[in-house]
Amino acid sequence: MNGFNFSERVRHTLQSARLEAIELAHEYVGTEHLLLALLKDQGGVAAVVLKEAGVEGDAMRATVLGFVKRGSAPISPERDLPYTSRAKKVLELSMMHARDLTHGYVGTEHLLLGLIAEEKGIAAQTLRNAGLTLDETRAQVARLLGTPLPPRRDAPPEGSTATVRALGVSYLVMVEFPDGRIAARRFTRPADAVAFLQEFDGG
Repeated sequence: MNGFNFSERVRHTLQSARLEAIELAHEYVGTEHLLLALLKDQGGVAAVVLKEAGVEGDAMRATVLGFVKRGSAPISPERDLPYTSRAKKVLELSMMHARDLTHGYVGTEHLLLGLIAEEKGIAAQTLRNAGLTLDETRAQVARLLGTPLPPRRDAPPEGSTATVRALGVSYLVMVEFPDGRIAARRFTRPADAVAFLQEFDGG
């Protein structure tokens, strides 16, 4: 039941993704919003990786926006927007890559790896079309951070029971505080997830 700390940049990116969804009048936060938000960050490791890969932020942003349609009704800024199943998977994969690289936090670089590793969402398709591969990006992240590169653990097909065994989780629980802090834990038993949530009851 190890928790992972989301870096300040990632917390800001998650908040920015929500704003991207609101701007597009979408009632959810998907992988496309996560990528749009990540492209806005110019100072993180992910930004360096993208720059070295020859990715031009404005051009990729235009590509993403070309994939999605704007919603028909305005979304209130106060509305709580749910993450799509693919966006949740991206966060799970981000934590997995942080763990595999022996990092005790989730940074923008891990979020980028999660977006690529998810494989099927708009963000993954856009990044793949731009020439980014998971193995090369992972190696680049390790090089930039001076981290030894361990063997990659391939994630099983989406929705398979092997996915749970490989990640060591069956439930991802995230608690977002008013100040933007995020607490996230992964659990194999529902009772443990409930107990984790009860820690914040009334807090």
